[in-house]
Amino acid sequence: MKTTFTAAAVVASLTATGVAAENRIDRVRPDAPELAPYGALPIGVQTLQFTNPGQIDILNTTADAAPLYDRPLTVEVWYPAVDGTEQGGTYQANLRDGQTEVTLHGRAARDATPVSDTTYPLIVISHGYPGNRFLMSHLGENLASKGYVTVSIDHTDSIYSDQAAFGSTLLNRPIDQRFVIDQMEALGGPLGAITDTSQTGVIGYSMGGYGALIFGGAGVTQASTEYSWGTPNGLLAKHLAGSDSHAALVDDRVKAIIAIGPWGMNTGFWDTTGLAGFEKPLMLMAGGADDVSVYAAMRQIFAGTIGTDRHLLTFEGANHNAAAPMPAPIESWEPVETLDFIPFDHYADAVWDTNRMNNITQHFATAFMDQHLKADGNKAAYFDLVTRAADGVVAVDDAGKETDDHTHWKGFAARTGQGLTFETLTKGN
Repeated sequence: MKTTFTAAAVVASLTATGVAAENRIDRVRPDAPELAPYGALPIGVQTLQFTNPGQIDILNTTADAAPLYDRPLTVEVWYPAVDGTEQGGTYQANLRDGQTEVTLHGRAARDATPVSDTTYPLIVISHGYPGNRFLMSHLGENLASKGYVTVSIDHTDSIYSDQAAFGSTLLNRPIDQRFVIDQMEALGGPLGAITDTSQTGVIGYSMGGYGALIFGGAGVTQASTEYSWGTPNGLLAKHLAGSDSHAALVDDRVKAIIAIGPWGMNTGFWDTTGLAGFEKPLMLMAGGADDVSVYAAMRQIFAGTIGTDRHLLTFEGANHNAAAPMPAPIESWEPVETLDFIPFDHYADAVWDTNRMNNITQHFATAFMDQHLKADGNKAAYFDLVTRAADGVVAVDDAGKETDDHTHWKGFAARTGQGLTFETLTKGN
């Protein structure tokens, strides 16, 4: 006898057993690595609206004209809040179908008063195609609790409810990332007062990673500006390697970039010259079985970005949803009429637990951003790792102190690193 479980049935079952049926973005597993747990600072969150005037309207571009429009961007901003701020709140977000609204639960307090005693580095978070500003909300909250202002973008023409021509995403991703930094720098009031854009990091997933690589100095190939399915009229040449327009895009305020499952190398958007132009400290995260951005192509990015020191964290056996997306909302477990796949597939991985991957991402993102945005030299030890975590040896003396033979990954409890590999290449290599 076959039994079918729907999302509604799962929710009913959870309720009956006393388990809260909440779509939580903030869970930290007991086996999470050392730097994954939330920090000591209470978190606030605000939704802001920005408008970038005079941008090329890709959706209405023709062979004869490239009209301009004022490009709207909605962002979610997390930040350290004043002591005593009661933690806990919700977000209303669309599922992958662009229609079903779900409630997400986190720790940030809506419109809480920002702390006023210091300034904090900025981290820009950029979702995939399609996605939305909540897809990596777990990182937005987590990093804010550790002393960052984090801003996650709804990229127009690329969110679930307005997914449009891919050419718009190709052109606008790095432009949006740069513009949001400008807007956060110009922001007035208490939130603007605590935001230090001179120390900015960028975290991009999939197409967000594509944009971040361009933004970090990896100009695109001539061939990619001519794809019939790409940006029309050769307008992507704005990001062409070696062009003045691309050179002007690269931003001195950006001190570190994390690219998770970055798309583009698999379809020829970079070559040796373009990748060599990348100049920011870089951490790549990827699924070893990724067949969207293609793992082998991402390894080419890792090998080719010789202008900087860089790391590659691999989740062995994971596909394209490795590391970035929040846990699949319970409503996504049911089919919808407008998609030919179950929305769950957009968030989850067939091998890895999403919450587990999120915690690992939080751990490494904390170490990487602390090292490069806060000049915390102690965090370098979290990257001095044997390649395969499973090969690490736990070796301690009778007092529990690590001996010279100890090679287990720093920050990971014994037996919790399986399935992970970590590689580092230095500038020029």
